[in-house]
Amino acid sequence: MIPRYQRQVMADLWSLENQYAAWLKVELAVAEAQAEMGLIPPETPAAVREKAVIDAARIAAIEENVHHDVIAFVTSIEEQVGPPARYFHYGLTSSDVLDTALALRLLQALDIILADLDQLLETLKTRALEFQNTLIIGRSHGIHAEPTTFGLKLALFYDEFRRHRVRLLAARRTMAVGQCSGPVGNFSAPGLSPEVETRALAKLGLIPAPVSSQILQRDRHGEYFSALALLASSLEKLAVEIRHLARTEVGEVEEPFGPGQKGSSAMPHKKNPIGAENISGLARVVRANAQAALENIPLWHERDISHSSVERIIAPDSTSLADYMLIRLNRLLAGLVVHPEQMRSNLALTGGLYNSQELLLKLCDQGLSRVEAYALVQKNALKARQDGLDFKTLILGDPQVAACLTPEEIEAIFRPDRFLASVADIFGRVFIKEN
Repeated sequence: MIPRYQRQVMADLWSLENQYAAWLKVELAVAEAQAEMGLIPPETPAAVREKAVIDAARIAAIEENVHHDVIAFVTSIEEQVGPPARYFHYGLTSSDVLDTALALRLLQALDIILADLDQLLETLKTRALEFQNTLIIGRSHGIHAEPTTFGLKLALFYDEFRRHRVRLLAARRTMAVGQCSGPVGNFSAPGLSPEVETRALAKLGLIPAPVSSQILQRDRHGEYFSALALLASSLEKLAVEIRHLARTEVGEVEEPFGPGQKGSSAMPHKKNPIGAENISGLARVVRANAQAALENIPLWHERDISHSSVERIIAPDSTSLADYMLIRLNRLLAGLVVHPEQMRSNLALTGGLYNSQELLLKLCDQGLSRVEAYALVQKNALKARQDGLDFKTLILGDPQVAACLTPEEIEAIFRPDRFLASVADIFGRVFIKEN
């Protein structure tokens, strides 16, 4: 992951030094469980804790010769600890350490992401309540439909991101497992047993996979990265909505723009939605990485190594990008400049055409067939659009409509506040029944 899109907390989590620290944590948990059960000398764990230091440079030097990172790591520990280290990595295979340590770091990353998501949810709730009754034209196919409120737009995203929180927690439960079961998962080594595994993993806050081969099965990781991809897609969805509403022709919102910020190297007037565009681009990477995680599921027999190189890339990249996008979108949304006056102006663009459904239904109530009522309303709507006329004025002057509805009834149809009638009920559904 390039530093531009990675916060320091994620850089530290996925650093090589922290990788080795996670490996050592797993190795020590196993050694402690083995010592407790009398399978290795009781002084082994203490000796390792006292003398072992992560030396990434030394591990790299050893790996240059042995071409195996776990062997290089174990060798560096043995160099420091001496004779007691003969019971270090006792009975384990590399993947026992690698997969369990990866699970630990994936969980740590997800905890950061969940905290980010909680911040975004709180911001969405705050701004949704702020604009609960602020009317804005709703659009379907990009065309004016009927009014909604800007608060309802944000409430919809709040509800969507709340579902992502449930998915991420489910993925966390799926990923919160480890293994200490040996070369093909059958505890064949003298230092291993299901009880050793259970004890060791409990020290790490994990539970044993009910059955493993040489690895944890990659459907678990597939679920994890798919959950991140779903999250990224909704982050982009919100970003795209902001981008659309910020277009010059719409002008209903705009991204926060700092005093010294520049929008274009050539055009000084530009204030571009670069934050939202950035999120749209990065979401593509997270989705692509989910596909790579799914490709990792069908490995050969008890294990092959084809998944390893993929995960060294997608684990730091997807988690770092999810963290970065959540933080950036939260800041963007918290500082989003909203223009209710432009929303009102855009509502008026079509001279009330958005009331066509209500008019249609009222005419049906007065005895017209739906086909007749539709044709009558559409005739006036098309004329208003074609000739640039006010729709309500045309309706008030249409004798066919006048035969069915009084001027007062027509005026009531064109009252914009009728679109607010159920907003409070919807907000009650979304925000009162929390989690």
